[in-house]
Amino acid sequence: MIDTTTPKSLGAMLRRSVRNYPDKVSHMIPEGKNHRSMTYSEFFECAYSRAKALDALGLKRGDRVVIMGETGFEWALTDWAAQTLGVVTVPIYPTLPPDQAQYIANDCGASVAICSDDKQVAKLTGIKLVTWEAGQSNPISEFGANSTLDRQQWEASIDLVEPSELATLIYTSGTTGQPKGVMLAHRNFTQLSDNIRDTLPIENTDLFLSWLPLSHVFERYAGHVLPMAVGATVAYTNVASLATDMQKLNPSIVLCVPRMLESIRARVIENVSKQPPIRQKLFALAQSQGMTKVKGGFAPLAGVLDKLVGAKIRERTGSRLKFFVSGGAALPPHVTEFFLAFNITVLQGYGLTETTAASSLNPPHDNRPETVGPAIKGVEMKIAADGEILIKGDSVMLGYYNLPDATREAIDADGWFHTGDIGVFDGPYLKITDRKKDLLVLGNGKNVAPQPVENKLKESDFISEVVLLGDGMEYCCALIVPEFDRISAWLATQGVTEKHPSALVTRDDVKALIKKEVDAANKQLADFEKVKRHVLVGKAFSVDDGELTPSLKVRRKVVKEKYATEISSMQRPSV
Repeated sequence: MIDTTTPKSLGAMLRRSVRNYPDKVSHMIPEGKNHRSMTYSEFFECAYSRAKALDALGLKRGDRVVIMGETGFEWALTDWAAQTLGVVTVPIYPTLPPDQAQYIANDCGASVAICSDDKQVAKLTGIKLVTWEAGQSNPISEFGANSTLDRQQWEASIDLVEPSELATLIYTSGTTGQPKGVMLAHRNFTQLSDNIRDTLPIENTDLFLSWLPLSHVFERYAGHVLPMAVGATVAYTNVASLATDMQKLNPSIVLCVPRMLESIRARVIENVSKQPPIRQKLFALAQSQGMTKVKGGFAPLAGVLDKLVGAKIRERTGSRLKFFVSGGAALPPHVTEFFLAFNITVLQGYGLTETTAASSLNPPHDNRPETVGPAIKGVEMKIAADGEILIKGDSVMLGYYNLPDATREAIDADGWFHTGDIGVFDGPYLKITDRKKDLLVLGNGKNVAPQPVENKLKESDFISEVVLLGDGMEYCCALIVPEFDRISAWLATQGVTEKHPSALVTRDDVKALIKKEVDAANKQLADFEKVKRHVLVGKAFSVDDGELTPSLKVRRKVVKEKYATEISSMQRPSV
């Protein structure tokens, strides 16, 4: 008989699925060009072995352990083993530089760091450092033999962990100031996992393809905890193998970020642009008819064109994809519409690290892509007088670690978490309009929400990224990162072979092309929203250069500082 009672802790949640589905595949682990399958009962034995290693390292209930490495089976195993012991895990992005990694390790008070390899080990000092990859120094596989933790004691440790106890400290990306440690309890994960199934139809037969950073709350919850909660399967891949593994493994659910979907769309359009004119027209008609059908209009050719065009695009996702779930950042409407036109469902949701990732989500049966869906069961939402979205419920964090003032500022006396996002309700469905701190106030007093304007500009196939500016200025201006590959292909049709980004943005024909795209977008904007001047940036924004957070959000403050000269050349503040 299947046990459906809500477990007290994450460790108890894993054990429940092991008892419910002992012989079912829990994980598919890359080995060479193939994947090795592991059952739930086998995984539980691995978790016990890893728990013994953590015990031998001196970790006890309530202690902090850093996990720093790439997404994969070893990361997941370390986390689950820690949860069975009541040890608090602190993920650190493997892309963070040493000073930021060290800050987090120091701030959380970790005594041990489990790292993927010696490269990550070299970033930290002052704590015990262990690796999980073969051939590296101080491998974790050598520690378990020194533990006296027997099976009965381990099972008892799972029962000791209470719902209110701290499960993990996840540090915010730090788009402004130092990162803050978000304290998430076991109940945040367990209650949400039970409640979300009222919105998201997931079953133990589903296969999740895991490739996003487990250091981020989105993948940590929706691609790591949730599959194990329902007895589903997690298969690991990476960016390089993602396209191949989607076709080979046939996942039913794939978590993604907008940049992935934008990239897929760009590649499809690029391939189509190289086809004969008749095929280009067929593609355009299929997309138009598909979108008309989605919107409930008359589309007599949609079915035939879907078989000719849409089916080939869907082949890239495998044979049984139910839906993509997009998170981490806002998904531009034109990207969602592209996939919907070809009968590929993209569900957009909303949440923050402070709300355990998921607060609202579009249900597949009533997907409204212009919104982020209704509140998930167990979550309350309301809009404050100034337009800010407030959230209350089972998924809201305990607070910020060692920051009582910041916690009181974020969570009011009535328990409402102040998100910093601006939104409106369309019935029960929530629309995000912008970040509260990002609102631009022009010199004439007009308020401009940058995100809708940026998304409108990014509908162009030739524009990759936009940062809208205008605080205290007479009008809006923008820094624009072109879609360099697309522009190179466009130039190639004219016999021009230039491909270097810094050279492309200096060409008059490229400047004229982007201006034409900006002018087209401006026609759809209010006069005070129009981009009157812009500058082309000769390189893509990146995490390494500090312009993007590890979760690929633009750090507006860093970009404004880095491109201060270019911004100044566009416009002076009004007086």
